[in-house]
Formats: sequence, structure tokens, C-alpha cells
Amino acid sequence: MSLLTHLLAVLFGMGSWVSINGLWVELPLLVPQIPEGWFLPSYLSVLIQMANVGPLFVTLMHRFYPGKLSETMVIYVIIALGTVASVLLGFFWKETVVVAGLHRSVALLVLTFFLAAVDCTSSVTFLPFMMQLKPEYLTTYYIGEGVSGLLPALVALVQGVGVVHCINSSSISNLTSNASSFELQARYQPANFSAEVFFFFLSAMMIVCLAAFILLNYHPAVAREIPNRRYKNGVKAKSSSCAEQRMMLDLYRSHTRRSGFGSGSYSVAQVVYIFVVLAWANALTNVVLPSVQSYSCLPYGNNIYHLSATMAAVSNPLACFIAMFLPIRYSARS
Repeated sequence: MSLLTHLLAVLFGMGSWVSINGLWVELPLLVPQIPEGWFLPSYLSVLIQMANVGPLFVTLMHRFYPGKLSETMVIYVIIALGTVASVLLGFFWKETVVVAGLHRSVALLVLTFFLAAVDCTSSVTFLPFMMQLKPEYLTTYYIGEGVSGLLPALVALVQGVGVVHCINSSSISNLTSNASSFELQARYQPANFSAEVFFFFLSAMMIVCLAAFILLNYHPAVAREIPNRRYKNGVKAKSSSCAEQRMMLDLYRSHTRRSGFGSGSYSVAQVVYIFVVLAWANALTNVVLPSVQSYSCLPYGNNIYHLSATMAAVSNPLACFIAMFLPIRYSARS
């Protein structure tokens, strides 16, 4: 295996969800300065789900117009879109527009939708591209996908977002009886660097992802890692031997009655079970837990919030790294 290909796979995977993961960890710095306040996590969850129109479009194109949509071109487009949207966020995230008599962060929400569309679409375009390489590099890609949450979390910790100090704001309520009211107010301390710089960092990560994708397409060391040399520069070879076509046809016919993916054959019930578990895990990871994390950590303070967000980001690449050396392939037989 090529160390360069592993490195490029990690850098390519880092661009998959770095934008949305960066927004989640930057929330404590954003919410005090926008009219939506702590309702923003719920808005983000809704926008991310709406952005699934991107994967739906790619899937329908492959279903009804096979061969018309180039995966390579789609990846170029979404990476460029994510870079531009991250740069624009750095300039316009605080801008508000009056909608129905209330100030709303329209620019932030619209650009967040485009970032979410980029990240959601990456799940159905980045993986097919990486599957052209050996299976070992797919695991490395997942490590990079996990690092896309870890790296923004670490940068946010260095940034010091959401650090709060409580001050005594006692006041005298009755001058005759000298009665006073005791009250503590939270004061957010300034971060080590601004949210604008953080968004420019996210755009730089997207540029790194683009450079890694270009090298994965055109570097000779990567081309040698493509099994059977059936792909060249990320595009499937136009010609293939009759023996190979006959072998693929026989393989397809042998799996018409049983679904085959991974390294074994599974029944229809097992496939349904696997996808139900995947849907439940993704619902918790991408929707339920992020939207309520700010509220669940509120009684424990911002430090606990940052630590929980960081440790959640650490768990993903750590699990993928362990899977490189301890692969587990098991399916409970009914």
C-alpha cells in the first residue's frame, strides 16, 4: 500500500463534513451575536435535512439517466461550492434582514443550507470514487471523515469560544429600606480569534480537500493502487476484456436471489435490518444529539460542552483507526 495514497485519502475525507462540523462547535461564539440565539441548533438540524435534496438528485440521476452524471465533475462542483460558501460566511454571517418584522440571519441560514448540501452530497459521491481503490484506503477515508469533526473542534478549543464569566449585578430596589436584589449575569469573554478567521480556516480545509482530490485523480502512485487497472485518472476504462465482462455477468446472476455487499451474502431481512440500524444511528448522530447537546450541557457549563463536542469528534476517527487493524465482519443469522 502507498503511504501517499493513505495521506491523500485522509485529506480528501476531511473535506466531507468539515463545514457543518465546524458550525456546530462554533455555536457558542455565534449565538450571542445573532437574533436566533440558541434556537440556531434546531434551525441547523432542519437545514441539514432539507439539504438531502443533493443526494436525492444524484441518486435519481443515476437511476433514470445512468452514465449522464459524472461523479468526478460533481465532486469538483460541490468542493468549489463549499469553499465559496465558507468564504462568504466569513464576511456575511452577522448580517441580518428584516423578515415579517423581525431581524433574521438570512445570509447565515442560506449559506448553511449550501454547506449542508455539499456535505450531504459528499456521502453519495466521495464514497463511490474511493471504492475504485483498494478496500484499505476506504477505511483511511473514514478516518479523514472523522477528522473533519475532530480538527474544527480542536481549533475551536484553541479559539476559546463561549468562555463565560459571571459578574455580580446587584442593585438597590428600595432606597428607603436599602433592600437590594442579588443577580448574576453571564459575560462572554472575547475569543482568541474571530469567527471570521474560523470560517476562512474552513474554506482553507476545503481547498486542501480539492488538492487531495486532484492528486488522487492524476498522481501516478495512486493509479498503481487501482485494482486490475480498471480505472484511470478516476474514470472507468472504456475497454474491458470479454472474459472480465462474462465474469461480472456470472457474478451478478449468482446474487439475484441473495443480496451481496461487503464480504458476504445476506438475505433480504438482514439487509433491511442493517439499513434500519444505520438509519437509527445516523438520526441520533446527525440530528437528535447535535440539536439538543447545547441544552443538555447547559447545567454543566461551556467547558463541558466543548469537551463533549471534542470527545464526540475524537471517537469517530479513533474507531476507524482501530478498524484498520481489527476488522470485524459479522452478521447475526436469523
